[in-house]
Amino acid sequence: MKQATPLEDYGLIGNLHTVALVSKAGSLDYLPFTGFDSPTIFAALLDLEKGGSWSLQPVGDEVRSKQLYLPDTGVLLTRFFTDNGIAELTDFMPVKRNEQNCAVVRSLHIVKGTMEFKMRCAPRFDYARTQHTIQPQEDGSLLFRSDGPDGFQFRLLGNRPFDTTNAGDATGSWQLEAGDTVSFVIEATPVDDPSFTARDLAHYTEVAFQDTLSFWREWVESSTYTGRWRETVLRSAITLKLLTSLEHGSTVAAATFSLPECIGGNRNWDYRYTWVRDAAFTMYAFLRLGFTRESKDFLRWIMERCEQLTDAGDLQLMYAVDGSSDLPELELGHLSGYRDSRPVRIGNGAAQQFQLDIYGELLDTIFLYNKYGGRITYAFWQHITRLVNFVAENWQRPDHSIWEVRDEERLFLSGKVMCWVALDRAISIARDRSFPAPLAEWHRVRDDIYKEVYDNYWSEEKQAFVQYKGSQVIDASVLLLPLIRMFSPVEPRWQSTMRAVEKELLLDSLMFRYHSNGGATDGLTGEEGTFTMCSFWYIENLSRGGELDKARLLFEKLLGFASPLGLYSEQIGPQGEQIGNYPQAFTHLALISAAFQLNRDLDARQTGQRGGHQFV
Repeated sequence: MKQATPLEDYGLIGNLHTVALVSKAGSLDYLPFTGFDSPTIFAALLDLEKGGSWSLQPVGDEVRSKQLYLPDTGVLLTRFFTDNGIAELTDFMPVKRNEQNCAVVRSLHIVKGTMEFKMRCAPRFDYARTQHTIQPQEDGSLLFRSDGPDGFQFRLLGNRPFDTTNAGDATGSWQLEAGDTVSFVIEATPVDDPSFTARDLAHYTEVAFQDTLSFWREWVESSTYTGRWRETVLRSAITLKLLTSLEHGSTVAAATFSLPECIGGNRNWDYRYTWVRDAAFTMYAFLRLGFTRESKDFLRWIMERCEQLTDAGDLQLMYAVDGSSDLPELELGHLSGYRDSRPVRIGNGAAQQFQLDIYGELLDTIFLYNKYGGRITYAFWQHITRLVNFVAENWQRPDHSIWEVRDEERLFLSGKVMCWVALDRAISIARDRSFPAPLAEWHRVRDDIYKEVYDNYWSEEKQAFVQYKGSQVIDASVLLLPLIRMFSPVEPRWQSTMRAVEKELLLDSLMFRYHSNGGATDGLTGEEGTFTMCSFWYIENLSRGGELDKARLLFEKLLGFASPLGLYSEQIGPQGEQIGNYPQAFTHLALISAAFQLNRDLDARQTGQRGGHQFV
């Protein structure tokens, strides 16, 4: 029986409208076409038999392969090695302004010897729910058209002849020699208005390749980061960029949907949406690296969300990429799930949860943008004032926490500390810009929240700040306290909390977000892996607290848990494997933040200067 490909054996490509995952065996097993949250046409990642894939692989049993990115780009190279030869498969998606010009380019070059390759393009439209037809075209291309009501279609072009099957697949098998290059493209351009023909394929492919290389290299060169681990940091930045919409400026939480947090379990969520929290932290990472355009585009997107609010309390924790708010959660019962992890879900019911922390993360991003990226307008400030006043009036309400627990609302620490952030940052913006604001009231509420956290979220038994008021549970979200500058790293209660976190949640360089027994949970069965972003939060706290040697050691050990391409999913499983949606934006931005802080503190130690504790 064919086994599911490990997540770490996939590379990510994209065009800033959608993404695809290509295995090191040469199979494109995941592609929502043509947007991040569009229905898939290839989803073998979630069902090997039914999901659909596009494979381009050497024939034979003894094949070795490895993947790499061309440096400073989103162009993926897969090398195949056999006794008879060496071949290179180049996969990329040309970056175009219009989502409707979405294309995937696959170019195979024989470097040495003679090799036989086989190809099968087996799309399964609308999450494998809809049949399709296949029609040969005059120029030799093939048109695949969904039988569903949307009538979605794309064409497959290649410089080798195709066969078709009764199942509506395109196949081919070719004997290739050193120097041969075979190219294939799928394109969503309407067939009555093609951007090029099969006869122009070689020229199109070469131009698209050079343009794609230039796009990524020029973007990376605009970064101001020159510190340690630069290649790793910029790979994470490229990954975040691949998850960010060129059209809308919003960032999806992860490339995929319904990849399990526990193999065989039911913690399977759709992360192809824009969480206000995740996107806000992403903009922080972009700003730290000198990518100011991304922060401007996101602020434009969030301004539109704020302007659409009837009431400040209507701010959702997540939206679709285009800003729409209706994300109904559905189960796709016909798909078996990754490694038989059911159910497979699309949409996300957590969109309707009440989560106080999103206001703080949003205000922190606006604060940073106003200080380092550009100036907000007074018109926008009036919308911000509504949000901050809502926080001032509602900060004592229970919520579902940063972890979106589904069992019940509680008085979570994460919500309270981010309410403090919302008020603190709003006060700073008002002072900086001399904007009208009820500063006396905001000051009073901010101080009340501080005292509430300090006095009533402290457990004498645990000698630590706890997950929610009255509990005895340690939660890794407490690691945000120094990162958002609510508490100093030298605060005695914080130092005691760090030791409690280490005792209960730390596994060498890996961190659990919480243990499901005794605390608030998502209401589902099964144990989780370690949360990689929490691991990076912990390392950043070590650095800020002056434990630089320990922080550096654990940081560099944690880098060893990445995929061979430097990608991280949401969690690390019990055997060191990637689990959860992949790759995940939050993990990569946490890596950037930890690297940035640690690099600066190491520099400060070398020069004898005091390390800073905030982004300057």
